[in-house]
Amino acid sequence: MTDITSFDAAEDRATTNSIPRNPPQRALHLHRELGRVWANDKGFWGQITAVSHTTLGLRFMATAFVFFAIGGILSMLIRAQLATHQGAFLDTEIYNQIFTMHGSIMMFLFAIPMLEGLAIWLLPKMLGTRDMAFPRLTSLGYWCYLFGGLIMLTALLFGVAPRDGWFMYTPLASAVHSPGINADVWLLGVTFVEISAIAAAVEITVTILRQRAPGMKLTEMPLFAWYMLGTSAMMLVGFPPLIAGSVLLELERAFGWPFFDPTRGGDPLLWQHLFWLFGHPEVYIIFLPAAGVMSMIIPVMCRTKILGYGAIVAAVLGLVFLSFGLWVHHMFTVGIPHMALAFFSAASVLVAVPTAVQVFAWIGTMWKGQPQLHLPMYHILGFFLTFVMGGLTGVMLAIVPFNWQAHDTAFVTAHLHYVLIGGFVFPMMAAVTYWMPLITGRRRIKGLGETAFWVIVVGFHGTFFIMHLTGLMGMPRRIDIYPDNPEWVWLNLTSSIFSFVLTIGFAMFALDLLLQIFLGKRESRDPWEAPTLDWAMPLPSPNYNYASLPTLRDLDKPARDVILPLARGEGALPGAPRGRREFLVTRAINAEPDHVAILPGNTALPLVLSASIGVFVLLMLASLYLLAAFALLPVAALIWVWVRAMAPSGDLRPIEIAPGTSLPVHHHARQSLAQSGLNALLVADGTLFASLIFGLAFLSVVTQGPAAPPAGAHTMASLVALGVIGVVMMIAAWIATGIGRGTAQLGVVLNIVALVVLTWLALTQMDDPTVHARDALRAAVAGYVALHVIVAAGMAAFVADQYRRGEITAQIHGGYPGWRKWQSFTTATTLIAIAILLAQVFA
Repeated sequence: MTDITSFDAAEDRATTNSIPRNPPQRALHLHRELGRVWANDKGFWGQITAVSHTTLGLRFMATAFVFFAIGGILSMLIRAQLATHQGAFLDTEIYNQIFTMHGSIMMFLFAIPMLEGLAIWLLPKMLGTRDMAFPRLTSLGYWCYLFGGLIMLTALLFGVAPRDGWFMYTPLASAVHSPGINADVWLLGVTFVEISAIAAAVEITVTILRQRAPGMKLTEMPLFAWYMLGTSAMMLVGFPPLIAGSVLLELERAFGWPFFDPTRGGDPLLWQHLFWLFGHPEVYIIFLPAAGVMSMIIPVMCRTKILGYGAIVAAVLGLVFLSFGLWVHHMFTVGIPHMALAFFSAASVLVAVPTAVQVFAWIGTMWKGQPQLHLPMYHILGFFLTFVMGGLTGVMLAIVPFNWQAHDTAFVTAHLHYVLIGGFVFPMMAAVTYWMPLITGRRRIKGLGETAFWVIVVGFHGTFFIMHLTGLMGMPRRIDIYPDNPEWVWLNLTSSIFSFVLTIGFAMFALDLLLQIFLGKRESRDPWEAPTLDWAMPLPSPNYNYASLPTLRDLDKPARDVILPLARGEGALPGAPRGRREFLVTRAINAEPDHVAILPGNTALPLVLSASIGVFVLLMLASLYLLAAFALLPVAALIWVWVRAMAPSGDLRPIEIAPGTSLPVHHHARQSLAQSGLNALLVADGTLFASLIFGLAFLSVVTQGPAAPPAGAHTMASLVALGVIGVVMMIAAWIATGIGRGTAQLGVVLNIVALVVLTWLALTQMDDPTVHARDALRAAVAGYVALHVIVAAGMAAFVADQYRRGEITAQIHGGYPGWRKWQSFTTATTLIAIAILLAQVFA
């Protein structure tokens, strides 16, 4: 068989240094040409169909601000309840829903989407490209985020919101102790929102690695890109354990599979492990983008270069690595072995080192520069004042004896808010005030923003510093009344008063932004005299960012020196002469030009697909499980339509990006953006599989519950069936290495055979998953394998259809590389699952 991936379409591939300048053109002509091609549709329909990263990034951030305001209102209700010891403001049920929704909104509906929106809006501008790698995926992520958030808010309005804490600990969140749909709203709503997070992680990873301006090596790209690359890697590895835990808990609540029920071999600690495998990297997922903002703004505000670029990059990589070894420090009081306590305590202290490296690099940059006290710098100083205090209390909580005393008290609540507001909200306010001229094209009205800053600082520290004291005095978290503790009354009342001051400060900050949008005067280009590419464009930034794309010779110059040459089309790929949305794709390491990607235009397909997924979620909430299964059929059909839109069409000849320099279009590329995106997705998918295997191992080795029942008489039939599945999948993977319509059709048949055998095994031979937790986890692993076999069959069918249509040739790969990669991954995970299940049978 001939491997079609050996074809190299870029025979005349350009190298970075050989891209000549394009002759200058009329800037207005290029602007109109690009504006027509990249414009959103008009009116309300244009808001639905928009796929531009500029539009969607701003939409993410605006929606996150709205959720932040809602979460802030809920926090005011909490503080009003705690202002007096009798707490007559709310009853216990509503109070539990409010504090759960406050935490869930701030974590899942504000912090993560806010950083996603900033990255989506800013990265293409900073890297010298015109859009994110997958614009329709960006749009799908936004609609999933919005619909998931609306489901949770609607539940709050109707009094059925989650009430078991934003961490949903079992057995409190089990069906026995939390009947009704309250917990299901959290499990399904948050999982719906996580689609957005995974989509953003894939987008960010591929955009940073494959869309940097020609010549922008990894070691030379802006620090914000390094921070976001680390963040996206953490999201790809950190979010799947939460998704796995949410799915398992929903299966327990809906169908009685006892993953977390100790009376049937489960363990509530399994939920804590899966949750905190996400929950602690989550802290750094939030912190790293904020730190990236700091590393970009401080040098500009201090009129110098960042100190210790290499050390900061090393610190980022260190944080990414260490953050996954800290999750158990949230579980110091659950009775884990002392050796584990010592290990995770040491790791928790060690993580302060890379954080300190960054802090000292920022301080050193300010020391060697000439700091200018503009409003962004105010918020940066607010970060230093707040986050360092939160870091110090974090080191205190990393010490096991102190953690035992302060665990689950208001001290932890204060530490959490010092880290999250100090380490995320203040840098995000700095980011908004810094890049606002690029968003609006207007300058701010001085005075109100500075006043808002001081009100926020006073209100914040007045609210949360005092909570350290109430925590040290023994006040637990998540209580609504404290009639027997009069010593807490004045402290809580003081915190509540300052919390309203804090709210007034945030309202003033929002008003300052509105005044800038509607009343601010026109701002000149590059108002901060910044050196980075994000300011080398008109204000406000257009959807396409650049009339022509920056090349190596533009990277070392200040933004003001490259604005006009790029606007006149002297960079690469000027204008839109073919009437298509085009940008350059480069190689991951050295950023050499590789090919030209042609992006899809405006479409409502992401909205329709996300709405279809939302129907599935709502049917699950209504316990209409059979209808929910049928609701997946339109989801599958829409995914087919989605991928069909990627079929090659129109002029596919090489595109001249500069005089005498041509590149192939992405249909002819050896490694397209779609393949890079699939690689990133498989990282998350593999982590999801590893989370299930971790759960199986945990219940087999650690759990002290009742032993699983012995295997029945059907054991031999099960072993034969597992062997058949393994052999069939290996043959399917081998078939996928071939080419031709026949091999794709055979791939469909083999996957269907494997699915039929797997279904027969599940229905007739596997033990009842409602009897014991290990049987339930085996069934969950089997379900994971079955889902991947179904997808593999669908991909093989799609490739066969492409061969039938003549869309795959010796030069055009189509969906074949993706099917081959997915088939290989499915085969590998299937064989691993079979080996583990067999090992358990013979253990």
